[in-house]
Amino acid sequence: MTIKKMTFVVLITVVLSTACNDRRVGMDAYKRVPIERINISAPRLIKNWMLITAGDTASFNTMTASWGTLGHMWEKNVAIVTIRPQRYTKEFVDANDVFTLSFYNETHRDALTICGTKSGRDTDKVREAGLRPFATPAGSVAFAEANMILECRKLYAAPFDSAAFIDKTIVGEIYRDGDFHTLYVGEIINAYRRK
Repeated sequence: MTIKKMTFVVLITVVLSTACNDRRVGMDAYKRVPIERINISAPRLIKNWMLITAGDTASFNTMTASWGTLGHMWEKNVAIVTIRPQRYTKEFVDANDVFTLSFYNETHRDALTICGTKSGRDTDKVREAGLRPFATPAGSVAFAEANMILECRKLYAAPFDSAAFIDKTIVGEIYRDGDFHTLYVGEIINAYRRK
């Protein structure tokens, strides 16, 4: 093999290796960070859509959400999310102790649209969205395309009660069909950012 050919082979190997690193699947693409050190605007972050995922790699479901918040409650860092009763993901969140919230940049808007408009009961929306699932350290599921992942341990779950609403227009506007969200409070046990 000539020097020119060897140089070309080495160059191609380096390029392919770099491309493969950009497509890493799993925790090796992320670093654990203290939640207190993540400088985020929770309303902006969540309003820009996230995926709520529960289950394990053998059986899980995910859904797009834009309602929720992050904060401090009961001496813990928490994430608060809501899920309607008809959502398939709710069955997985109810059946598991841990769920994940994963956040993406704008290039994944189409994938999140698929996960928000299709049901995992009827289709493999994760495959259709082009997402690559992997197991998180707490035993849940996240996706290799996420910029940030929060693992949350359920602390509290309860459906909204129409009698508890002070502003009754919310019931009339959001819950005309009586399908009140269940509110979940999860302790953020791990936070990860893409390396």
